[in-house]
Amino acid sequence: MRIVRDLWQEVIRCPTVVTFGVFDGVHLGHQRILRTVVERARALGATPTVITFDPHPRQVLRPETAPPLLQTLEQRLEAFAELGVEQVILMRFTRELAAVSAEDFLLTYVFGRLDARELYLGKGAAFGRDRQGRIDLAVQIAARLGRRAMEIDEVTLRGHRVRATTIRRLLRTGRVNLARRLLGRPYEIRGRIITGSGRGREQLVPTANLQSENPILPATGVYVTLMRLGEQWYPGVTNVGHRPTFGEGGTMSVETHLLGWRGDALGASVALRFLRRLRSERRFETVDALRAQIEQDIARARRYFTHPRVRALLPVDVSPCERYA
Repeated sequence: MRIVRDLWQEVIRCPTVVTFGVFDGVHLGHQRILRTVVERARALGATPTVITFDPHPRQVLRPETAPPLLQTLEQRLEAFAELGVEQVILMRFTRELAAVSAEDFLLTYVFGRLDARELYLGKGAAFGRDRQGRIDLAVQIAARLGRRAMEIDEVTLRGHRVRATTIRRLLRTGRVNLARRLLGRPYEIRGRIITGSGRGREQLVPTANLQSENPILPATGVYVTLMRLGEQWYPGVTNVGHRPTFGEGGTMSVETHLLGWRGDALGASVALRFLRRLRSERRFETVDALRAQIEQDIARARRYFTHPRVRALLPVDVSPCERYA
């Protein structure tokens, strides 16, 4: 996939079929739009192209209301590539760009520089100065140029509108299983393994302590997870929380016990996927009581990973859990 950072200096693959937006989370609704772009581009012999913005427009215009993002830019770009997008126009969002009228944005960038034959937008998309542009304007301009613009209906699942705001709310309440259904994949955070307090290895079970790059963590609690180290995925149990048994109440920690892992991951860049919530975080009266609960959590996680329906959905390169039983 080609990433274009300077629309005026770099060579553009034209003609194109285009969509534009932030696409935070690249959830099922976004995927419907992106798959349509890819399919129509292949039918027309054009280049499937996404215009996306960094930072989020509200971080520039109204930072106090800007939402925390579900994905890093790297994750978002990877998701585009997986869906078959061949070209991404990465536009730096500035106040100058925000001042461009909706009509000028379409004429200059979409149908102009990118020579878009077709444009697809999500339901209710708003763009241009003061967010005045809507699908009806895009349809009018496209028709005038002999092109095409269409609005893609949003996706609903179990009565939930598939939106980034909905997914954020689900994660904040620990409902990672439903969030996974709206995303079309498990919620994933990335980061680096850092040195922890050492209490886990000394008093409980060894853990890898993740310093997350993603601003959104699921609600405090214990989760069944998968961690990617290098090219391999490993099953594990993750605690997100403040370690109340040890009297720590400030910094949020993400600690993962990998089932059977015997190596040293310190300093490694990893990905962590949240599959299921086992329980809420709580304070135990003694370390022995906490240890007994952790053993139960690990046993439940092993049973989860060995269930036939779960195994069928795991990445092909996941390390088999029963190897470490």
